[in-house]
Amino acid sequence: MTAVTIATPGGPEVLVPERRGLPEPGPGQVLIEVAYAGVNRPDVLQRMGRYPPPPGASDIPGLEISGTVVAAGHGAEDLLGTRVCALVTGGGYAEFCVARMEHCLPVPEGLSLAEAAALPETLFTVWHNVFERGWATPGETLLVHGGTSGIGSMAIKLGKLFDLTVIVTCGTEAKCAAALTLGADHAIDYRTRDFVDDVKAITEGRGVDLVLDMVAGSYTQRNLDCLVEAGRLVTIAVLGGAEATINMAKLMVRRHTVTGSTLRGRSDAFKGLLADEIAREVWPLVEEGKLRPALDAVFPLIEAAAAHARMEAGEHVGKIVLEVSGETHA
Repeated sequence: MTAVTIATPGGPEVLVPERRGLPEPGPGQVLIEVAYAGVNRPDVLQRMGRYPPPPGASDIPGLEISGTVVAAGHGAEDLLGTRVCALVTGGGYAEFCVARMEHCLPVPEGLSLAEAAALPETLFTVWHNVFERGWATPGETLLVHGGTSGIGSMAIKLGKLFDLTVIVTCGTEAKCAAALTLGADHAIDYRTRDFVDDVKAITEGRGVDLVLDMVAGSYTQRNLDCLVEAGRLVTIAVLGGAEATINMAKLMVRRHTVTGSTLRGRSDAFKGLLADEIAREVWPLVEEGKLRPALDAVFPLIEAAAAHARMEAGEHVGKIVLEVSGETHA
């Protein structure tokens, strides 16, 4: 098969096509002929040498795919011939990829395989961090940084489907407008505005119940300053720095909760339970056509370097995907 691999840590140009042998599915695993693969920030970090794959994972980048199951290990035979999307620990930038059967979700009629490939990584991440770790409940207000990113766009869409008021920050007025089009209730240009002041103005001094943060660093105390009493801060990336100084006395008085998570290195059992909950709570919305990812651009697999360059330039609104074999499975 053809796969796009990382020749050496570096810029987008180090992503190169390579011929590899087909992976073989073990017990409880399926082999998927890949139609599309999602592009995510962890792929960029892996390419730069800053996010190595966990033990046992493929060195080929790519954490989410869609396609058709063409082979199955023991116990997974029922999925043979079905169209699925899947969360994987690596290997997505290839013509074939192995996935755990319990990490697969069926692709319903009306959902394109390109859209399906753009769902697993962001959907699993947002559901776990906003609704499981962040305890979001209907009627609450959520602040999301990076409102037009893949994660941000999914947080907007899920938040609105579950009756949250969603405030986002973006880097330009054009992106703020795009976030509002995606469904955000309010969008703040963080380059020209103080998001803490704007959040207080928007909420009439109350603050938000929950912050989904991908920046960390100097944003951490500012995020806490946006929270209501007993509010929650969930951090899922550290683009602004891994260390932060916060006012612990203020945190105690206001009873704030600070948490965070990563997904790739979690156990197969955890991801299976998360997929099962998503299948029950969210997938019906996909089947009904109420939830679709925001697609920014589709690049051929061999142009993965251009896809990474677009992501790093910050030009995208929503998800970038790679076309491997396309919609021929439909």
